[in-house]
Amino acid sequence: MQNSIRRIKTHLKAPFGLIFFWIMAFGLINPAYASSSRIKDLVSIEGVRENQLVGYGLVVGLNGTGDSLRNAPFTEQSIVSMLERLGVNTRGSQLKSENTAAVMVTASLPAFARKGTRLDITVSSLGDAGDLRGGTLIVTPLLGADGEVYAVAQGSMQISGFSAGGGAETITQGVPTAGRIPNGAIIEKELEYSMLTKSSVKLSLLNPDFTTARHIAEAINKNMGSKTAMPLDPSTVMVVKPENYNDNMVALVTDIEQLYAATDQRAKVVIDERSGIIVIGNEVRVNEVAIAQGNLTIRVTETPQVSQPAPFAEGGETAIVPRTEIEVDDSSGKKFAMLKPGVNLQELVDGLNALGIGPRDMIAILQALKVAGALQAEIEVM
Repeated sequence: MQNSIRRIKTHLKAPFGLIFFWIMAFGLINPAYASSSRIKDLVSIEGVRENQLVGYGLVVGLNGTGDSLRNAPFTEQSIVSMLERLGVNTRGSQLKSENTAAVMVTASLPAFARKGTRLDITVSSLGDAGDLRGGTLIVTPLLGADGEVYAVAQGSMQISGFSAGGGAETITQGVPTAGRIPNGAIIEKELEYSMLTKSSVKLSLLNPDFTTARHIAEAINKNMGSKTAMPLDPSTVMVVKPENYNDNMVALVTDIEQLYAATDQRAKVVIDERSGIIVIGNEVRVNEVAIAQGNLTIRVTETPQVSQPAPFAEGGETAIVPRTEIEVDDSSGKKFAMLKPGVNLQELVDGLNALGIGPRDMIAILQALKVAGALQAEIEVM
């Protein structure tokens, strides 16, 4: 009886180990699995977005580094208007305040932000103020694109930069004319948007692509067990709320965000000629082509020498004798590099590195490959 049990266990162990091996191997080498990402990282929910706020205000309490009212008349007008609202009449008088600066205040209103919630704000000088350190922003309404006031900002500035100097030299580190006020604004008005009444939701792809949109829809349909998702275009996937979710749209979105979908991308080469940065996508392919790269370098070195007459000589004078050395490098040691058809990213990089070239020359080679029709990818120059 025990021998029979041992034989049964032996037969069970072998298939289980084999199945486990195939599962691990498939998970490691399957390209679709390796390139999968959470749908949460691939899309944004339509209607769930930030809104930009902007306002104009005054920063007071500066140590003589504010706007010069002669060069910034809007600052003087703002000071007069503010004092009038507080019951102080300064019309007709000439102001010479150097402790006030006109600023622009910006903030982002998050989606579903409620009244009383605080926001971080950014304050930037609008006039010719030299430094905003130590200043305090006074009450500033923040308006949306519709002209409505959604928040009110006020608080002490936090400046990371500074500027110091004298009559002959000035040192500036960072930007002393811009700073932040953490939790410097209070939301006074909410955006009217509710997901409870929605019968469907649209997912907007962060990187539009037909294949990725289809994979996202397939992943959602496979998990929900019904045809709930449909790609409308390369940028949008529409999801209809299943019956088992009732009115709980938040739960539906949460479940969708945790699903994984295979991503795809176009073959692209991104080039930044200013910094010499090259980014090559994994799907870039090159037809069979031979590449050679060589530069003619001429180096001229001047080493002047001093020639003096012999000791006790009756004639002669000290003179400078030129000595010129010329070196010519025609890169004759470099040869053609052969790239086979359909090479992948790694082979392309290895082939270009085999030529011993730098990023600048590599940019020119990639552009030449595109002109020759051998590079099967899109080149985007930043």
